[in-house]
Amino acid sequence: MTDVGTLRLRDPALGPVAEKVIAGERLDREDGLLLAGTDDLLGVGSLANTVREKLHRDHTYYNINRHLNPTNVCVSSCKLCAFYVPWRERDGGWTYSVEQAVEITGQDVDESVSELHIVGGLHPKLGVAYYEELFRALKRRFPWIHLKALTMVELDFIASASRMSLEEAIKRLREAGLDSCPGGGAEIFSPRVRDLICDHKTDGRRWLEIARTVHRAGLRSNCTMLYGHVETAAERVDHLLDLRDLQDETGGFQCLIPLAFHPENTALDHLPPTGGRLDLQTLAVSRLLLDNVPHLKAYWIMLGEKVAQVALHFGADDLDGTIVDERITRAAGGTAGTGMTRQALERLIRDAGRIPVLRDTFYRPIKSAAGVA
Repeated sequence: MTDVGTLRLRDPALGPVAEKVIAGERLDREDGLLLAGTDDLLGVGSLANTVREKLHRDHTYYNINRHLNPTNVCVSSCKLCAFYVPWRERDGGWTYSVEQAVEITGQDVDESVSELHIVGGLHPKLGVAYYEELFRALKRRFPWIHLKALTMVELDFIASASRMSLEEAIKRLREAGLDSCPGGGAEIFSPRVRDLICDHKTDGRRWLEIARTVHRAGLRSNCTMLYGHVETAAERVDHLLDLRDLQDETGGFQCLIPLAFHPENTALDHLPPTGGRLDLQTLAVSRLLLDNVPHLKAYWIMLGEKVAQVALHFGADDLDGTIVDERITRAAGGTAGTGMTRQALERLIRDAGRIPVLRDTFYRPIKSAAGVA
């Protein structure tokens, strides 16, 4: 049994927090600020690992998935983004017809692929009708595949561009084949931060309200936090607590993905990239504060393979998936956008001392490695 003495905390101030963690008690904002500010990285990591192993033992989840970005044309012009091409600017932009999107998807999809992750820019000409047609066409071609599509920001924009209520837009998209939603666009909820990095985008309160509506409609989603730019540790803590409050209400979040900011080719390229310390401490604090979201993802595309492996001992229990043709992080200087084979991803997990478990989007095991059910 874990007790405070076995954790070997270097910062004695972490002792009372450790006692709460071991007792299964909820941490408060003051605890979160302490965890985010302490120099005892290994102590925070050991606390997060205690929670991770209580929830998931040595299991680490992954899936076989593909990404589809129907357009990179966007009206939002966020300073954080290297992916978008401004509306009406032709150079470097693409917008796929439904037929093109299905054909491109077919180049990388076979029956082993369980999930298609679909996000893109806020294109003013792509409304609900386009995505209805796209989802129906994808389901006809790949009837077994789960469509995880459209962030809260995209849903908000698409409904507005189509001059219909959010509820009606979600209803129609579900009927067309939408199975769940990704968690992007949350960034940091602080108005101060959003004014600096994404002032034309759906604000933090609205993001939470859209997620509430999505969950009430019966759809599950993920949630995210973009860190390592202009936010403070306190703003990260408050972001996590806002997500925790909504999860208490709806129970609709499956997984949190802390996203490391990549500044290259963005309007914020004067900022340094995140370091391993911030990556690992942010993941650990996320696992400790977000006690009602079952899964925490170490998104290897953004973290890199080595930090992602270490993250499996700092609270994370999921690495995302095999991923093919990821373009958003690649546009900001990421180097891992061409994906990884299932065998390589399983080896990455085993080399970190964990047991790989192949999952579907809802974290149901499809086929577990090493005989694990």
